[in-house]
Amino acid sequence: MPLTIKVYSDYVCPFCLLADGQLRAAAAERDVAIEHLPFELRPYPTPTLRPEDGYMQTSWRDKVYPIAEQLGIPIRMPAISPQPYTHLAFEGYQFAKQAGIGEAYHSRMYKAFFQDGLHIGDIDVLTALAEELGLDGSSYRDALENGTYREAHRRALHHALYEADITAAPTYVIGNTTVKWLLYKEQFLEAIDAELKKQRLEQLEQWSTGISCTIDGCS
Repeated sequence: MPLTIKVYSDYVCPFCLLADGQLRAAAAERDVAIEHLPFELRPYPTPTLRPEDGYMQTSWRDKVYPIAEQLGIPIRMPAISPQPYTHLAFEGYQFAKQAGIGEAYHSRMYKAFFQDGLHIGDIDVLTALAEELGLDGSSYRDALENGTYREAHRRALHHALYEADITAAPTYVIGNTTVKWLLYKEQFLEAIDAELKKQRLEQLEQWSTGISCTIDGCS
């Protein structure tokens, strides 16, 4: 079975977008499966960030833009203030995942916010994006308005917070190894290879019969 990499992220986290392509490039060179799981950085009613705040300006100037330029990824700080809550987008992810296009939906949410500057907390915007991906817009909208996937998203958040103990985005659980920061392709490959080696050693230990020879003989 392939190694599973669990990705805990939020659609308003720029580092999640920047690392996404690096992970996919690494995964293409190894036998791994990627599973995306939601982690809302600021769930309602926690106030969300404002792009005009000094913290945001400094963080983007000193960290986000330099990394994006290095990776050749077009990105801009969205002007939406305050930033949108992402629970509706994540409920929509549950809809998309059930339709078999969860990965494409996930990538589109990042680009919609950080490259197109769209309000991904707005149902009209989300519905248009869903239709762009080939989903039935009417069914998608009804699911969000009626809270069809609200409980599924709540359970996913509960898992992230209280079972996986996630405290930051992005967080990657590579097999049994947890990494809580942006990684580049080569770092992902190193972490994947280290985890695969560890799992092979554990498997060998399970197969061991406990029989060996020493200077005093075999036992």
